[in-house]
Amino acid sequence: MRVWLRQHREAFARAVRKLAAQRAATLLNALVIGVALSLPAGGYALLANLQSVAQRFTLEPQLSVFLAPEAKRAELEPRLRADARIAELRFVSRDEALAELRVAEGLADVVAALERNPLPDTFVLRAVDGAAPALAELAAALRALPGVAQVQVDSAWAERLGALAHIGRLALAALAVLLATGLVAVTFNTIRMQILTQREEIEVSQLLGATDAFVQRPFFYLGFLQGLAGGLLALGILWGGLAVLNQGVRDLAQAYGSDFRLVFLPGPDALAVALFSGFLGWFGAFMSVSRYLR
Repeated sequence: MRVWLRQHREAFARAVRKLAAQRAATLLNALVIGVALSLPAGGYALLANLQSVAQRFTLEPQLSVFLAPEAKRAELEPRLRADARIAELRFVSRDEALAELRVAEGLADVVAALERNPLPDTFVLRAVDGAAPALAELAAALRALPGVAQVQVDSAWAERLGALAHIGRLALAALAVLLATGLVAVTFNTIRMQILTQREEIEVSQLLGATDAFVQRPFFYLGFLQGLAGGLLALGILWGGLAVLNQGVRDLAQAYGSDFRLVFLPGPDALAVALFSGFLGWFGAFMSVSRYLR
């Protein structure tokens, strides 16, 4: 066990010395990996922030039932309360709705300019089953009731946002696969050049009885460290990009009375990005060394 650990320490030290001796090439390779990885990592961070916004404003799905001008509350309310699909019901008169608009920021002047109250009486209800198919079925049934002018499902925008987020995740996954393939190719070519420069040394080591594992270890560590450096650089690029974007986001959020800001990746996700980048470097080195030994 001690011999095995010593061999790994020596291989790791050789890889570090190789990177230190070729600082310019190491920096350029890490920059290529970092820029490429920052694209899917940044997209993932933006999607995570978008989902947090959706969760902040998405409560239990509600339906708003707007009454026609000639409709009577006393005629419609008993039918709604008797519906087993409705868990909670609240009536909002047109006068109450107008009063709420008067106290809303930026709408007081608009309301004051109105000659009459244009708002309808409304029933706001919460369904027993909040699933999208059940809500759609209940909304269709409510639209068929006499005296109902319109039915609005308040969670529809959140469903559309969720669908867009799903499309975004698929696009990010495809982009990540393409970039990961490119990063493996970059590492493969880098390690291949290293092998060619040390070809005679490797052949002498094999003649002296060195095993394939002994030959492979330094290159594996070299690929891993190169990928890890690129992953850390990608996180740095992402952090700087979010800091720049937050300058504009802060001004926009303040205009809406919010303190929203884009947040960096959580610790486990950031660690996963760095380790995944290191794995890609190791995998590229594995393919390159295995091909040479064959």
